[in-house]
Amino acid sequence: MGFGVFIHRSDSIYDDSPAERYQFPSQYLGRVQACIGDWIIYYEPRKVAETRGYFAIAKVSQVIPDPKAPGMYIALIEPGTYLDFINPVPFSNADGVIERGVLNDEGRISGRAQSAVRPISPADFNRIVSLGVDEIESELPRVGEPEVISLVRGFGDGGQSPFIFEQERDRVTQLSSRIVRNRLFRRLVLQAYDKRCAVTGLKLIIGGGRAEVDAAHIRPVEANGPDILSNGIALSGTAHWMFDRGLISLSDDLDILVSRQVNDPESIGALINNTGRAIVPHRAFEKPHRHFLKWHRENCFKS
Repeated sequence: MGFGVFIHRSDSIYDDSPAERYQFPSQYLGRVQACIGDWIIYYEPRKVAETRGYFAIAKVSQVIPDPKAPGMYIALIEPGTYLDFINPVPFSNADGVIERGVLNDEGRISGRAQSAVRPISPADFNRIVSLGVDEIESELPRVGEPEVISLVRGFGDGGQSPFIFEQERDRVTQLSSRIVRNRLFRRLVLQAYDKRCAVTGLKLIIGGGRAEVDAAHIRPVEANGPDILSNGIALSGTAHWMFDRGLISLSDDLDILVSRQVNDPESIGALINNTGRAIVPHRAFEKPHRHFLKWHRENCFKS
């Protein structure tokens, strides 16, 4: 087993769904198989417009031949392991290339940087994940929610001793914690939605900069909903309550749907922003994905 980097483009020709599966040709079979049972980092190459760089981690559970495409394979992602970074990590910064393993003996970028699948050292893995999940300012929870102590921050602090393999394992164990993942997911969603409720359009900031908005999973964690931004939506407390109970939902075109079973449709209609559509981020990968919206309509919405 070993850590790896998987290249994924938002405009990919491959049948990818990063939180669920990664499609690849046979030439990378050995490298992907080496990652089975271990963690990988997703990377979007620099030639992609508005690239996210290194943008998420996930754990590979198994590799199977693609039943729909001869010569292709699928790496299945272990449910509950995908996690978007709150900070996209660039290929390089002021200190140079972040993934040092792509450099040759002369310190220049080698052909390894072009590989769609490549192994990555524990030190490089730690460096990238540290930058990706570092919370410069912690996002305060909503009123009434318990504040939690960061289990992640501090791994990249200057006083930390050099990492060894076992410490890398400790890091990913911490990133498997539901408490940590909920906090990072909240931060991610609130950043993307500018702390504004997608249904009401309200952006309410109360004492200490605390946002009165929730980061809701469209497909719940309890139903194997992943911690990917496209499975998230920012909702005020009331809107979140209605969404979870199937009183409202969204169409594939983001029209706000109101259940015919509600007892006070006029009042609910008054809560909805005047466009009648969810207010979502502009970039495609940040918007609610149709795959998750369909699941919500079919499994939660009381049409």
